[in-house]
Amino acid sequence: MSGDCDDLGRLAHDLARRRTLALERRRRVVDGACVPHVRVDGRPLLAFASNDYLGLAAHPRVALAASEAALRYGVGAGASHLISGHSALHEALERRLAQWTGLPRALTFSAGYMANAAVLSVLAQRHGEIFADRLNHASLNDAARLARARLRRYAHGDLAQLQRLLAGSRAAYKIVATDAVFSMDGDIAPLPELLSLCERYDAWLYVDDAHGFGVLGEGKGALAHFRLASPRIVYMATLGKAAGVAGAFVAGVEEVIETLLQQAHAYVYTTAQPPLLAAALLAALDVMEQEPQRRAMLWRLVGFLRAQARPRRGTFLASATPIQPLLLGDAATALDVAEQLWQRGLWVPAIRPPTVPQGTARLRISLSAAHSEADVLALCEALNEVA
Repeated sequence: MSGDCDDLGRLAHDLARRRTLALERRRRVVDGACVPHVRVDGRPLLAFASNDYLGLAAHPRVALAASEAALRYGVGAGASHLISGHSALHEALERRLAQWTGLPRALTFSAGYMANAAVLSVLAQRHGEIFADRLNHASLNDAARLARARLRRYAHGDLAQLQRLLAGSRAAYKIVATDAVFSMDGDIAPLPELLSLCERYDAWLYVDDAHGFGVLGEGKGALAHFRLASPRIVYMATLGKAAGVAGAFVAGVEEVIETLLQQAHAYVYTTAQPPLLAAALLAALDVMEQEPQRRAMLWRLVGFLRAQARPRRGTFLASATPIQPLLLGDAATALDVAEQLWQRGLWVPAIRPPTVPQGTARLRISLSAAHSEADVLALCEALNEVA
């Protein structure tokens, strides 16, 4: 019993230390749909916090498709895809996603975290070596560790260091894993150069396009943005950001996708997502295709923010994506600026270590096609005044 008390004391100490260092995270309670003007913790706010880049999370067509599918298919799949949970809607969605990305085949997952774990564990295994950008999302890093492969991390965007690591590798299987759009910096990975290195050193290129899908390449994603095609590329994108719903998918050549279906524990041993979500995603893809003005509005707002914001504190990182980070330095400063904005009715999350490196705490401003220029102007005026 004394051991249990000691363990509780350690946890309490760690939590207190996290609060002291301004690193404690806090959940906000949102009452309503994911829209810019929302009620949070009981008060109305203008939010720049979500990844709903195209404003589809509350789109009437998407919501209607989900509700109609719920009446026909129910609210649960009942089993894994390989038992009895793979519905006609799941099948239609996978075919549509393959067509959308221009890749031979797609496989859906319940979350991007699971998709990353599936791909790296199957392709690398314990005899492989994974080469990862140091600013990759935590899910990619965790997936590499779960794969039990050797993990080699190269400095952010450092192609020369990556080449040296690849040249020195004697691994049976090599995978270069990278975010396409880095979620906390908003910059885009040099995918053409990465593919060239993979071709030279006989490696897979695994692209996590969570924040590029639906936004870059006229909505088709980072591969379309760079006009890239290769059987070496394994592509993953999430469906709860620009697509507005939930889940993820992996796309690539037939042999890769069938291998994942047969062997990936994160696919084989989990219940399929509700079919109603597949119906919602099919509707979301229709909207993405039929309403290109949403992407045009998004890019217009990015330019408007960059032109109008002259913050008294912090510096904007060089990002041409809807992710606009305002670098502030230490965690306490980031919290202070976020709180001042909160008091003015603006919700902009403060991002602190370990999500970002020490000394690079920031506000992560996230723009959506559902924002108006007036919304963004209100944010700019507040940033220009907060001290």
